[in-house]
Amino acid sequence: MRLRRLGNPQDAKTLALAIVESIPEPFVVLDSHMRLIAANSAFFQTFEIDPETSHGVGLFDLDEQQWDIPVLRNLLTVTMPDQPQISAFEFDRDVASLGRRTLVMSASTVAYGGSSPPNTLLAFRDVTEARHATAEKQALLERTEKLLDQQRILFDEMQHRVANSLQIIASILLLKARAVTSEDSRRHLEDAHRRVMSVATVQNYLHLTDGVEEIEVAAYLRKLCEGLAKSIVLDSRPIIIDVNATESAIPSRSAVSLGLIVTELVINAIKYAFPVHTGSERVLVSFEMQEADWRLVVSDNGVGKNATAKPAEPGSGLGSLIIEALAKQLDARVQTVSSDKGMSVTVAHTTFHSSTSTAA
Repeated sequence: MRLRRLGNPQDAKTLALAIVESIPEPFVVLDSHMRLIAANSAFFQTFEIDPETSHGVGLFDLDEQQWDIPVLRNLLTVTMPDQPQISAFEFDRDVASLGRRTLVMSASTVAYGGSSPPNTLLAFRDVTEARHATAEKQALLERTEKLLDQQRILFDEMQHRVANSLQIIASILLLKARAVTSEDSRRHLEDAHRRVMSVATVQNYLHLTDGVEEIEVAAYLRKLCEGLAKSIVLDSRPIIIDVNATESAIPSRSAVSLGLIVTELVINAIKYAFPVHTGSERVLVSFEMQEADWRLVVSDNGVGKNATAKPAEPGSGLGSLIIEALAKQLDARVQTVSSDKGMSVTVAHTTFHSSTSTAA
């Protein structure tokens, strides 16, 4: 930095001292030999230096040579001549009443031109508390990450145990169903087995996508229906389960309820819609979404509810009660339409409106 001296030397000195004193942070002016020729009150107070005995004393001799720090000496005596301005140089030093402090220093050489020797200006900022806060924040983040890792491990272990438990429960239910002589009991046990398997299917898929905030609906429903087809549809009575879903995603927290609704409706269709094998049995799962609104339709080309021995419309059995409860969780309404050409159950978000319709 190059400055012109004011016409009156005394006025220039007075102005310079006033500027130095007005700076709120510790500030020092050194001569070309690194001797202190001016400093503000903040400097003397912060570092507990007597202003009466410091004038003309070398910076590195001040305060019983507390400023004689190798990195600082090297910066001011070796680096500064070639680099007249330095910002944000950080170093540590001890202050009697404050202990170890972290300081950030900015340095600038002022050249006046002619034969006048340059001055060096030093400004200091105490960043000890900020560094401590940063270190504490980093330590907290590391502890949090460690706790999250432990939580993930525990959650994975829980998921594994849940999956095993569901498989064991399903196997026990199936064994009991085969052992009982009552047709009613067998049917209830088989229903319970299917429901446990449906929960296991949903749980397994969501475990594979753990950590994902949103689930891609089309892939989710296809995977779910593939699992249902393998576990429920018999080779002797093949039933096609198709999925038609638009490109859309739903929050992971909603995926469980939606998956269980689909499972329940598909199971009902497979159980009741096709009392007579025709070779053209088909269940269609459709899903469409418009911004935050959505509609799910599970339809079949079976005999309709009037011809079924066990109607599946909402309110007629345990499955329907489950569907209604899950739909309520999703703020959705359930509507059933049936004829001799099949049945269609629609579960739609309460604000959904569509001009299109889906049929099996």
